[in-house]
Amino acid sequence: MTVSEWLYVCEADDIPALGARVVERAHGLPIAVFRNAADNVFALLDRCPHKGGPLSQGIVHGDQVTCPLHSFAISLDSGLVQAPDEGCAAIFAIRRDGQAIYLKRSEVASIGIDDGAGAPQPISFETRRA
Repeated sequence: MTVSEWLYVCEADDIPALGARVVERAHGLPIAVFRNAADNVFALLDRCPHKGGPLSQGIVHGDQVTCPLHSFAISLDSGLVQAPDEGCAAIFAIRRDGQAIYLKRSEVASIGIDDGAGAPQPISFETRRA
């Protein structure tokens, strides 16, 4: 992997502990970059698979975020909604180099991008961390 495959987004300290930072894109839905209490960093499409709530405004606990709209708990690592609810949020590969946080450039350019009519492209369950 070359450095050009990765897009610098922020420093880990720019993400609030137990919170998120939103990465806006020219096209498509924003990406939410989360930091948990153990200082692990994760990235999800900033959209709950249930009703489209902004995950960046949810509550981070352990390795999960709870959607602020209907309390769906979503794994930050896999994007899977926790039982008894169902669904999956798109995840993005993260590269951390010290405090610098990077997202995989190809994923930023393709996951959750508008189809031209303003609707995000469908997200498959195959979207997983590389």
